Amino acid sequence: MNSSAKPLPHKASLPASATDVSATPPVIVQVAFDVPLDRVFDYLAPRPLPAGVRVLAQFGPRKLVGVVVGQVAASPHQLRPLLAVLDELPPLPDDWLALTRFAARYYHYPLGQTLFTALPTALRNPPRRALAMPPVYALSEAGAAWQPPARAARQLALWARLRQGPLALDDEARALHPQAGKLLREWLAAGWLAQVTPAQAAMTVSPGPALTDEQREVVDGLSWAGFSATLLDGITGSGKTEVYLQWIAQALAAGRQALVLVPEINLTPQLEARFRARFPHTPTVCLHSNLADGARAQAWLAAWEGRARLVIGTRLAVFTPLPELGLIVVDEEHDGSFKQQDGLRYHARDLAVWRAQQAGAPVVLGSATPSLESVAAVQAGRYRHARLTRRASAAALPQIHLLDIRRQLLDEGLSAAAWQALADGLAAGETSLVFINRRGWAPVLACVDCGWLSSCPHCAARLVLHWHDRRLQCHHCGHHETIPHACPSCGNPDLKPLGQGTQRIEAALRRQFPQARIARIDRDTVSRRDAWAEIDRQVRAGELDILVGTQMLAKGHDFPSLSRVVALNADGGLYSADFRAEERLFALLTQVAGRAGRGALPGQVWVQTQFPDHPLYLALREHDVAGFAQRLLEERASAGYPPAVFQALLRADAPELDTAMAFLREVRQYAACHGDVLSLGPAPASMARLAGRERAQLLLQAERRAPLHAALSALRAGLDDWARPFGSALRWSLDVDPQEL
Repeated sequence: MNSSAKPLPHKASLPASATDVSATPPVIVQVAFDVPLDRVFDYLAPRPLPAGVRVLAQFGPRKLVGVVVGQVAASPHQLRPLLAVLDELPPLPDDWLALTRFAARYYHYPLGQTLFTALPTALRNPPRRALAMPPVYALSEAGAAWQPPARAARQLALWARLRQGPLALDDEARALHPQAGKLLREWLAAGWLAQVTPAQAAMTVSPGPALTDEQREVVDGLSWAGFSATLLDGITGSGKTEVYLQWIAQALAAGRQALVLVPEINLTPQLEARFRARFPHTPTVCLHSNLADGARAQAWLAAWEGRARLVIGTRLAVFTPLPELGLIVVDEEHDGSFKQQDGLRYHARDLAVWRAQQAGAPVVLGSATPSLESVAAVQAGRYRHARLTRRASAAALPQIHLLDIRRQLLDEGLSAAAWQALADGLAAGETSLVFINRRGWAPVLACVDCGWLSSCPHCAARLVLHWHDRRLQCHHCGHHETIPHACPSCGNPDLKPLGQGTQRIEAALRRQFPQARIARIDRDTVSRRDAWAEIDRQVRAGELDILVGTQMLAKGHDFPSLSRVVALNADGGLYSADFRAEERLFALLTQVAGRAGRGALPGQVWVQTQFPDHPLYLALREHDVAGFAQRLLEERASAGYPPAVFQALLRADAPELDTAMAFLREVRQYAACHGDVLSLGPAPASMARLAGRERAQLLLQAERRAPLHAALSALRAGLDDWARPFGSALRWSLDVDPQEL
């Protein structure tokens, strides 16, 4: 490792927060705050402060933490002095500031709010206690021949972990022994331990499986000579993760840090366990929204300080400071979860590519169903293309059967062929998966007499029936109410659930197969932090016969005993007005089908559809990912849709639709001055009402990025002025490269 990596200094003389600011003549610094204003603010500082220093300042009636972003010689304003300089940590690094500045510019979002989106919560507020890197301990020469008393089991466990490699005084150490800090200090004083820096931490790699010829060719083909972007296009089960591990091992061996981004929290524990097994002595941290604020801040600081050499996280982890960044991996790069849908509407995949370019490091985008944006980048020569066309286990891709249900009577949403497939799997002792991308009991409750449908009073959406909880719930705004005893419109007591959700399918399966061991996997059943680990353990131990779940089961999970998949209600994705719907449906079904037959058993997949001759299903049956993508690229180009063009979406919402539309019409008049930019709308949003507010949108589109961003910069400067006459009733947001229309 690079010996220049040093622990972050801690100022022991400061009790928790700050140095005194009253000592020397003031200078003027520019400070960014977490406020919805597209500007920075001048303050008097006691001395020159570098960019990246956190400070405490009076902002109106509030005391806010800000980040210094520059210094000026003079200011036209009457200035306040800073209240404190929060210098218990060094200034935020220059490359991190450059990343946040780029994100603010590209997504046309206030710099201050961008900075504070990227910071852990514990660093956004005045510190309650000093934030400093925990010390790292390793066995000394004297300690190699010593160990705690045999009767002290927890001390022995802590000592055994130290024998594996350096250990920080963090959550891992305290999990091994609640008095880990006291013990480690005592052992250090006795000479059995030494305190080390990250540069002295050893890195060992456990052996992995032998690579296939394809995997070896891909691993050997990654260029380490500066920046490169590679699309790793590998079929399901082809061993993309093993390729990542090989590349990460090379980066770690070269003394570099690696960042791995995954789309969903539930993928993190599985990936973390596999990576820790391969790199048992490599300091590794995970960053995701389930972490407590303190734990997230410590993990973030460990990466910043250089002690954490491997970082695994969801989309926000793209902002993690890494002083020795050597490799970025974006797994399941096509997944829509990498796009933030509120606040700073960034795309973590795209920021990862920019960040790798700035760091002069390779970035790898992996997927079995690459996004059209990445495929287009390959065709334009901006990305390299690496392919894995065979499964690593030598197993064949699953055979896909299209079940035409147009003239069939379905039993609880399943055709006779689907029921038979599940019965055969149960008789053979194999694990099956029933996929339906709707949670709850049924999508809607209806009156068979007057046609009443359960509707959300706050959204243009139906209330979903959750039978076990005896409630109707909106999956958009969270509104819920008890199930009515009779129709609210006509009084008819005969209310019927229409359609199927995971709860209803689970109940039907339990009635049909009372002896089967069945588990339902959706957001209602896996809210516990350890739920996924338990499900994974049960499947691998052969304790489950049938899984029923949503798209949560489609991403990255490897269940060797799973041989059969039945997909229900897939056609719904074909009815969407969003031009990306077909791409998403194909990716989802390909990923779901890819769960089958990854072990010794051949895979079989049954997809129920009313459109068996649709090109999407024909491509799915033939596993023709490349052909499907090429057809969509040609259609998008002829229709003028991304990735052939570039888009931005200006959204507005208000209590009344007319208010939102009037604001957007004002903006469109100005946008019309930019001849290279096409304005479409304004029009009501696809969900015109959400959480009690009416929503509309204006789509801006150009054939090149530069004129679109020039127009957005000009518009952004005037949006607050145009919105002001509408008062606080109006809210607006700008979404660059929108993924939802």
